[in-house]
Amino acid sequence: MIYTCTITPSVDYTTYLPSFENGKLNRTSEVFYYPGGKGINVSRVLKRLGARNKALGFIGGFTGNYIEDFLLREGVETDFIETAEITRINVKIKAAEETELNGPGPALRAEDLAQLTEKINNMEKGDWLVLAGSLPVMIPLSYFSGIAERCSERQIRFVLDTSGPALKELVKFSPFLIKPNIHELGELFDAAISTKAEAFHYAKKLVAGGVENVIVSLGGDGALWINETSAFEAKAPIGKVVNTVGSGDSLVSGFIASYCETEDPLEAFKYGVASGSATAFRSDLCRKEDVEELVGEVHVKEIKHGDVIV
Repeated sequence: MIYTCTITPSVDYTTYLPSFENGKLNRTSEVFYYPGGKGINVSRVLKRLGARNKALGFIGGFTGNYIEDFLLREGVETDFIETAEITRINVKIKAAEETELNGPGPALRAEDLAQLTEKINNMEKGDWLVLAGSLPVMIPLSYFSGIAERCSERQIRFVLDTSGPALKELVKFSPFLIKPNIHELGELFDAAISTKAEAFHYAKKLVAGGVENVIVSLGGDGALWINETSAFEAKAPIGKVVNTVGSGDSLVSGFIASYCETEDPLEAFKYGVASGSATAFRSDLCRKEDVEELVGEVHVKEIKHGDVIV
């Protein structure tokens, strides 16, 4: 079973209007409500790609109920932990410029965290755990280190898609997959990364340190994938970018969905890049048919020792 975990999910209220004037009444032209959070995005895309999965995390109140009902309608299994607080609402204003108002995450109690630990303790060898999104600073990093360590001990494939101090700490536990962008990769090494060659250099360091697969997302320039024996660069398919939100999450989903079927990391990499691009070309997350149309347009090139990366 594939499990995703979103510590601080949200209901994303996204509104579109021709212009936004601060301090005045603004009337919207379109409004959408979606469950938000990187792990939840991963769950939604996995389901669309035909991969059964279960969403974990913390929800509360009417907004938490909305998230759960939405996922169940899409066929995503859930096993959320109920909290005493209402799940946050994030407001996304799409006008000439984009403005966001993100609500605070819940204050989680020790008993809430203990319930999540118990669920992870019940996972079995060969399961997947995708820990995605920001990890609240009020939760000690030692808690998440304990999760990563349990995954390692139980041979659960641990996928990590976060940033900041949490990413730096948790890569020590040899995750199966991480997907930093160039900025996040630089944070790991306290370095400013501006070229693909530099990104490749630091990604190799992560693999040497025990990370099984590293995908460095390069936005419109595609991505790099490195493991212990292989390294490839992928060019992203060409298309009109509509919305980049969820594109990285879709890349992770595509990689996992393909790997579960083929156990071929190169094919999984190509499918992941196609999934990320398919989401970027839509206003919502990608559909399987979108990915299948694009995967043939993902061109990969092996990076060999001594190659000059441009």
